[in-house]
Amino acid sequence: MSTPLSLEHWRQQDRGWTRRCNGLGSWRGIRGYFTLVSRLGDGIAWYVLMTVLALTEGSRGAQAAAHMAVTGLVSLLLYKGLKRWTRRPRPFAADIRVRAWIAPLDEFSFPSGHTLHAVTFTLVALAYFPALAWLLLPFAASVALSRVVLGLHYPSDVLAASIIGTLLAALSLWAVPGATLLR
Repeated sequence: MSTPLSLEHWRQQDRGWTRRCNGLGSWRGIRGYFTLVSRLGDGIAWYVLMTVLALTEGSRGAQAAAHMAVTGLVSLLLYKGLKRWTRRPRPFAADIRVRAWIAPLDEFSFPSGHTLHAVTFTLVALAYFPALAWLLLPFAASVALSRVVLGLHYPSDVLAASIIGTLLAALSLWAVPGATLLR
């Protein structure tokens, strides 16, 4: 038996929450929603957002799109490196009670690349266009939750990716003059 302060306790909690969230996918409407959100989070939504900002918001939109593209590339390199280093099996591969409701894009679980990009892109976009919060915050949260519901990630993968994405966005906003979330 593990104590609440032990690593094994938190691993058990992570696996338990994964199974509970994954069970929501058995409902067709929920599975359909999260499948759509996940597919949009593959990049489509972000590419559309960058294109629309660049084409409709003048130089500020072009700067935001370029900033998002650069942080997106850094995110990609970072999460691919972390996945190769940690090699954590996906929940459905480690537990027969977890079902992959859609096919994964790669083999490993930690961290969630979808979540890392969603958090990074959202925070960078909001630094330039805070009025988009009503759209981007629920979408990013849905992308993160979709990864667990669809059986592709543990909650800890999503939490870690959220922290990494926040730190990456903050660092990039610090490095770019005129881009800030603190207004």
